[in-house]
Amino acid sequence: MSKDVKIVKRTIEDVTKIRRTRLYIPGNNPAMIRNAPLFGADQVIFDLEDGVAVNQKDSARILVRNALKSLDFGDTEVTVRINALGTDFFEDDLAEIIPTKPYAIVLPKAETHSQLLQICDKIATIEERNGMPIGTIKLMPIIESAMGVLQAEQIALATDRIVGISPGGEDLTADIGAERTVEGEELLYIRSKLLIAARGAGVQVYDTVFTNIRDKVGLILQTKKIVRLGYDGKACVHPSQIEPIHKSFMPTEEQIERAERIVEAYQLAQKEGVGVICVDNRMIDVPVVKRSERILKRAEAGRKR
Repeated sequence: MSKDVKIVKRTIEDVTKIRRTRLYIPGNNPAMIRNAPLFGADQVIFDLEDGVAVNQKDSARILVRNALKSLDFGDTEVTVRINALGTDFFEDDLAEIIPTKPYAIVLPKAETHSQLLQICDKIATIEERNGMPIGTIKLMPIIESAMGVLQAEQIALATDRIVGISPGGEDLTADIGAERTVEGEELLYIRSKLLIAARGAGVQVYDTVFTNIRDKVGLILQTKKIVRLGYDGKACVHPSQIEPIHKSFMPTEEQIERAERIVEAYQLAQKEGVGVICVDNRMIDVPVVKRSERILKRAEAGRKR
């Protein structure tokens, strides 16, 4: 690495930005790519992996590359899911996509700490070659195997590029021999483990997709469960799923009012140098304040949409 190359570190904004919805858009669908900012998702994931047939991988890559170069996606965060390390398409995906500067690469089938470091080295080489500060492109690994779940902590901590991790529900349940259900008991341990790994690493955690686009009730039920669990967002496979997910992430008026009281009390205590904070006859510490701040950010995002 050249001594003159600048390095971009992960910021607080990188790991606190609102990402309730992450909409997958097939990389071979030009109409959906063009309309991506109109759907209202917090983030779009242009998919070069499972959403694209093998004989269309190359054309999809070029289509996504050109879209990132020429289109304005407004406030919608743009990411790209590439093909996994070890596939015939991985190197070409990185070479074509990194220079177009998506916010992040969504990395499928993440399994080990060393795998993440290897990928980071490859990304850094491309960044440097294109005059980009090292660390410009962030990473969002998807954990899709039992081995990946076992290594979740090491994956989340592997590199400063990582801003969030997520489980891949379909591949994970296939790997462990479980059946996908609306209730989601088969993923409860995995979701919990990834949540702890993410929070320990100081990054976000996003839930997997709900594949039945006609089952709005099931989608809302599952989303409310992961909201209660502490997740930051959920992937979706169709624009019709965006609004139900956003509504599920919207705090109640009671939650908002209490969060406002907690944040106001904390700010006043900081200003006056008071060490003990009490709201509604309960002692308040910093983790509770942070949770309240997240609630208010979700409320603000819900009102904007």
